[in-house]
Amino acid sequence: MALLAVLWIVAALSIIATGTLRTVRTESRAILQARQQVEAQALGDGAIQIALQGLVARNQPLASTTAANIAYRGVPIEVEAMPLNGLIDINTAGLPLLQRLLSVAGGLSAEAAQATAQAIVQTRERRDARGGPQRFEAEEDLLRVPDVDYDLYARLDGLLTADLQGSGRVNPLAAPFEVLAVLANGDTAVAQRIAAARDAGQVGVDTSALDGSLLESSASRRIRVQARVPLVDGGYVRVSRNVDINARTPNGAPWHTFRMTVRLEPRKS
Repeated sequence: MALLAVLWIVAALSIIATGTLRTVRTESRAILQARQQVEAQALGDGAIQIALQGLVARNQPLASTTAANIAYRGVPIEVEAMPLNGLIDINTAGLPLLQRLLSVAGGLSAEAAQATAQAIVQTRERRDARGGPQRFEAEEDLLRVPDVDYDLYARLDGLLTADLQGSGRVNPLAAPFEVLAVLANGDTAVAQRIAAARDAGQVGVDTSALDGSLLESSASRRIRVQARVPLVDGGYVRVSRNVDINARTPNGAPWHTFRMTVRLEPRKS
């Protein structure tokens, strides 16, 4: 009996030791991943600062999306600068553009897209205590709209801005492919043709297949700069800053950052 009790105790201690070891290993991996992500964020922000210095030195508003590979502290980083008028501004976009957005990118029926677009306009025009319109302060504020759930918002994320303060129209030379598809009313062949010509540096890209009432071609000093930093496990950390390159800050910086996000992109299996 005494031997049996000892064996039970040894077995129990072995189980406890194995569980503790697994916990320590899991926590160690989590700490290592968190450290790598923090380091990647710092590297991405450094690459963004270098890109912004170049944009400020040119002293020109940005009319189209530009991309570059910047080596920062020995790490090659993809950096993209995009005028915010390449996105759909949920504060100023008109009903026709919102309906297309919700139908093409959101996957809603024509009737549901129309109703949700009207709900978005009603929400942003609701008056606050001072009598002014309750504008969306960030893209996530779209979730305030009764007909917008998280699944719908997730399908629209990446196509939106709340920071442009512009005309409500879209610059196709700066628009991501998904926004071009919205402007083309879901015709991906048209969107691909325009994106290919634009990205190849073609002069005078033909956008006649798009609805001209939804377009603008002006340059913008309000831009989004994104850095994509590789991780050891094959994933990426995407650091993004929305910046006004025409505004000086109290600390003397030649640009003003009014929104910053950091996202983890897991390795694709």
